[in-house]
Parts: sequence; C-alpha cells; structure tokens
Amino acid sequence: MDLKDDNLEKYILAHIDSEPDYLKKLVRDTNLHTLKPRMLSGHLQGRMLKMFCSMMSAKRILEIGTFTGYSALCMAESLPDDGELHTIEINDELEDFLLQMFDTNGFSSKIHLHIGDATQIIPTLDGLFDVVFMDGNKRHYVDYYQVVFPKLREGGLIIADNTLWDGHVLEDSKDAQTVGIQKFNDLIMTDDRIERVIVPVRDGMTLIKKKNN
Repeated sequence: MDLKDDNLEKYILAHIDSEPDYLKKLVRDTNLHTLKPRMLSGHLQGRMLKMFCSMMSAKRILEIGTFTGYSALCMAESLPDDGELHTIEINDELEDFLLQMFDTNGFSSKIHLHIGDATQIIPTLDGLFDVVFMDGNKRHYVDYYQVVFPKLREGGLIIADNTLWDGHVLEDSKDAQTVGIQKFNDLIMTDDRIERVIVPVRDGMTLIKKKNN
C-alpha cells in the first residue's frame, strides 16, 4: 500500500465507529502470540460485520474460522440478549485462548465455540441461521457453501471472506487455496437460488443473499 492509500485508510478508520478497547487488546495479543496475525479481521471489516448483522436483525449467527475471535466478538456485539453465535475453529491449540477471551469480555453466554471440521459440525447444529460468516480454509469454500446453505434461512446472508485472494483469482494458478476460491466464485455465479455481490474491501468480501421461495 502506498502512502496515499495508507493515509486514506487512516482517514477511513478515523471516521467510522471506534474500535472497542478490548478489541485493540486482542489485536496486540494476536500479533504477539500468533504466526499469521494478518488473518485477523481488523477494525474496518469488524465494524462492517457488526453492521451487516445488525441490519439483518440477526439472532443466530454461524462463523466458519474463528482464529483469535475478533470477528466473532464484532458480530456478537450486534446480538440481542437471547441471540447466539456458533463459531467453528479447526485449530484446537486456540481453544483455551478463545474460551478465556470470550469469558473475560462477557460473551461466553452468547458465543458457542466448536473445535473441529466445519463440514462435519455444521450438519449437527439445530435450527436455521440468519447470517453466516465464511472465513475458513479456502480450499474448502465450495464444501462449506454446500453444507451451510440448507442451514441458512430464506432471506439470510452469507458473507464469504477473501474472495479476491490478493488478486490471485485472476491468475492461472495451481495453488490449492487460489483454486478453491476460484471454484467457489464460479459456483455462486451460476447459483440461481441467491443474489450476490463482491465488495472489494481488504481481500474481497462476497455478500450472498438466499432468495425467498
């Protein structure tokens, strides 16, 4: 990012809802204790996720890919008192960190953490979801989509992250993650059960609305 873009980003962050202090601390902890802190959603995307969930009046949210919990906390902020968020993380080494962090920040009653393979866990979850945030392994985006679609209510929203993949979607690539994103983008382009738009924020966010029958 050049200086002009960096200044523009600073301007944007200075003119949107502020980042809560507990999320600032989480950013610091993520940078200190993880090898890939760039995976964290961050201020702008976090505020967008909260707003999308608020606009959907979401009471039940599903997240695929928890990492250190930044996006989960942002979405949980939007939930009513009786709302709940189910988040699935494949890396069991993060479990203790996440449970302590959700509890410390007062969200343990709303956030339900599942450790394991999302494609195996999702079919076991009861009920329908209003919003799904998809940010897991890019190789498996098509699999996530196919297993989560029946769990999304009519009019519900899927938010798929990293769908521009740093521009690599334009390449003829053999990289498994790039190929996974390309297959996912091609799949949803032809799915007549949905409306879709790609928002070029950060690494690309695709908004997918399930049509009413």
